[in-house]
Amino acid sequence: MFREDTRRWLEANAPASMRTPPRAAEDLCWGGRKGKYPDDVRRWLAVMAERGWTAPTWPREYGGGALSKQEAKILAEEMAKLRIRPALMGFGLTMIGPLLLQAGNEAQKREHIPKIVRGEIRWCQGYSEPGAGSDLAGLQTRAVRDGDHFVVNGQKVWTSYGEKADWMFLLVRTNTEKKHAGISFVLMDMETPGVVARPIKLISGASPFCETFITDVQVPVRNVVGEIDQGWNIAKMLLRFERNMIADVFKERDDRSRVLKLARKYVGPQDGQLRDPVLRDRLTQVELDQLALDLTLSRSRDRLKAGQPPGPETSIFKLYGTELNQRRRELMIALAGPQGLGWEGPGFSEDELTMTRDWLRSRGNTIEGGTSEIQLNIIAKQVLGLPD
Repeated sequence: MFREDTRRWLEANAPASMRTPPRAAEDLCWGGRKGKYPDDVRRWLAVMAERGWTAPTWPREYGGGALSKQEAKILAEEMAKLRIRPALMGFGLTMIGPLLLQAGNEAQKREHIPKIVRGEIRWCQGYSEPGAGSDLAGLQTRAVRDGDHFVVNGQKVWTSYGEKADWMFLLVRTNTEKKHAGISFVLMDMETPGVVARPIKLISGASPFCETFITDVQVPVRNVVGEIDQGWNIAKMLLRFERNMIADVFKERDDRSRVLKLARKYVGPQDGQLRDPVLRDRLTQVELDQLALDLTLSRSRDRLKAGQPPGPETSIFKLYGTELNQRRRELMIALAGPQGLGWEGPGFSEDELTMTRDWLRSRGNTIEGGTSEIQLNIIAKQVLGLPD
């Protein structure tokens, strides 16, 4: 009954324009005060948020859909069958929202989670700094308490979509005597005087990243998540959500069909198979590896929907998903041959003009969210229990 009702509702309410695959991430709705979206996008967000289906398993008291794990799975399946786009994307749904549900106090949940569900606020992350990337606990952004506020000074870098975000969740140093035990996790309004986000251009020609400068910014003490000086444990919890999200992003289902099309176009079939046995081997291996990742991520999502927090095994997902995405991009270039080197100008299709840019962009996948080397250390120590 739930499946039938859900299908009927989706067919009646999803605009036709929302039943076409997005051409790029920018075609999806990320919400926020700064976002400019077509009427159909805003209408689809509004009706989905009204039912709580932008966050279908979150509690109804905070605006969520309160669906069971099985019901949420059915909703996702029916949307996939109708090729309906998600009504909302972003770090609010995948990172800070789940964290606040687990670690936030009641006031923080009631202030922020309904706005996330409705897509009113877009979030960004303030972890990495120019001198603190892999050694995140070496961060130097300082927060000095002044009554009921902290005065924050410092710089964050690689802030994804920082110039488009309304709020940031960030790590600050509140105790200079201790390294890990001197960090706090705070929430900061990006409209606060003293916050400046500037885009960073990557080798691919574009970038979602920014550097964020924080100068004498006042952040209320009530915006600390958890306890002051105890933000490192909160940070690790959020990183697990982030790594799960990154791995999930790199399932790249549309790119999988795109790889097969490229193979048929550039290599061509011979007796029902690709002519080049080496490329055929690589294509098969990527497909099998993707299937293994999909099945493993599905089990992890089921545990999350059942209320179990993500553990250090998310480092496996992040490592495997991003390395696999790089191998897929390299395979696409190999399949296209010289046509895969297009950058601009005539003689190249739209696909060929983005192929090299996408390959270059993928080089950052194994750095953002914690480098592959860091993930291997976590897997060795916290998952496999190997000695130092």
